[in-house]
Amino acid sequence: MTPTPALRLSGICKSFGPVRALQNVGFELAAGEIHALAGENGAGKSTLMNVIDGIIRPDAGGIWVDGKAVEIRRPADAQRLGIALVHQEIALCPDISIYENIYMAHTNSAGRLWVNHDQLRRKAQAVMDRLAPIPVTTRVGDLSISQQQLVEIAKALTLDCRILILDEPTAALTEPEAQRLFGIIRQLRAENMSVIYISHRMAEIFALCQRVTIMRDGCTVGCETLSSLTPDRLITRLVGRELTRLFPPKRASCQHRDPVLRVDGLSDDRRFFDISFELRPGEIMGFGGLMGAGRTEIAQAVCAIDAFRRGAVAINGRPVRLRHYSDCIRHGMAYLSEDRKAAGLFLDMPIDWNMSALDIPAVCAGYGLLSQEAERRQAERLGREVQLKKGKFSDPVSSLSGGNQQKVALAKVLSIKPAILFLDEPTRGVDISAKAEIYQILHVLAESGVALVVISSELPELIGLCDRVMVIHEGRIGGEVRGDALTEENIMRLAAGATA
Repeated sequence: MTPTPALRLSGICKSFGPVRALQNVGFELAAGEIHALAGENGAGKSTLMNVIDGIIRPDAGGIWVDGKAVEIRRPADAQRLGIALVHQEIALCPDISIYENIYMAHTNSAGRLWVNHDQLRRKAQAVMDRLAPIPVTTRVGDLSISQQQLVEIAKALTLDCRILILDEPTAALTEPEAQRLFGIIRQLRAENMSVIYISHRMAEIFALCQRVTIMRDGCTVGCETLSSLTPDRLITRLVGRELTRLFPPKRASCQHRDPVLRVDGLSDDRRFFDISFELRPGEIMGFGGLMGAGRTEIAQAVCAIDAFRRGAVAINGRPVRLRHYSDCIRHGMAYLSEDRKAAGLFLDMPIDWNMSALDIPAVCAGYGLLSQEAERRQAERLGREVQLKKGKFSDPVSSLSGGNQQKVALAKVLSIKPAILFLDEPTRGVDISAKAEIYQILHVLAESGVALVVISSELPELIGLCDRVMVIHEGRIGGEVRGDALTEENIMRLAAGATA
């Protein structure tokens, strides 16, 4: 007899106005299985998971848990059925501690006047230690994005769940953190927990999962055993066409050109120390390293988003004093945040407003008044440059898929026509097709002479995209790799503190 699935969905349909987000979707999750759900941004994956978690109610279709028909009207219903969803987007309270975030729902539902904080701290620390050695008394607002992602996962593990849904759980994690998480997921599977794993990373899907359900345009187009597939075949099925090359070809060396940016002895005496490097026009340099190594902090200090205590920055051979980010903009240097929703975009504002946010004078008609015609022309030009797929420029950015939101964030920094561009995790949470498009955009920028710094936790991205990679270890430059030495092994050796 065929074992009863832990979860089964049949005929799920959901429309938002005229848009059909899900069309007759079916899905089965076996007990003790790690099942991948794959598809491009906008394929319907998140909508389907929100249906399972009770955040969205379907227009039609049925859900069965352990063979019994159930109705999931709200997230509390899903939790009672043993279903826990870890969203890709962070949903934590930044002004309270880790352990208070982890047990917030528990303490609210208990309805007690008194809370045993010592007990909650001990229990939370035991769960957190499985993921990372972070004290649970730490204020969440003081954590990096990757650390906050681990807290979200820890919160789910404290629930009495039998079905765990992980939506891009490694998007903000470094390779060692991701490997630690994979070990935990495999242990949960050994304990007969069922896991739905959503990811755009082919290596993770093939290393971790047994089966994959493929979604495209709101429909399920098939469920296959991963042992019968190759990554190339899966990518073809996901996008409906072949992607012949993910990374553009490397360009000729730029080392003969004079540096457009020179950083000497940059330190904040706390998170990074004695950072020195040069960047040349048309070069793509990577920042590699483990979580907390200081990659983002260095970039934000160079761009005057954060302060540094000593050191110097020179642009085109001239020392500059950068007090505010606006000073960097005037010098043609821009920074693309790793967290597009919190720090990169105004989600409820129109697409064209977002694109013009960094360069208001360019779309002014005079006397401080905006010119809608100038804003429209700029949006159309930038939209073509980043290959934006959208409805109307007056639509809110929140209406776009993750990949197209990232393109709007990129268009915003391109509006100032930068000569130097820092890109922090530029393809985080976007699908394989959008990644290829973003890589091509960066390649074109480098060809035009823009100097790029790419901060990434994805080693294949650093290797495939960058001319050289500067590896940061505990706030210091651990070494640099380029040419034939640009390998995952060498980057990880330097990231771990080994000598060059």
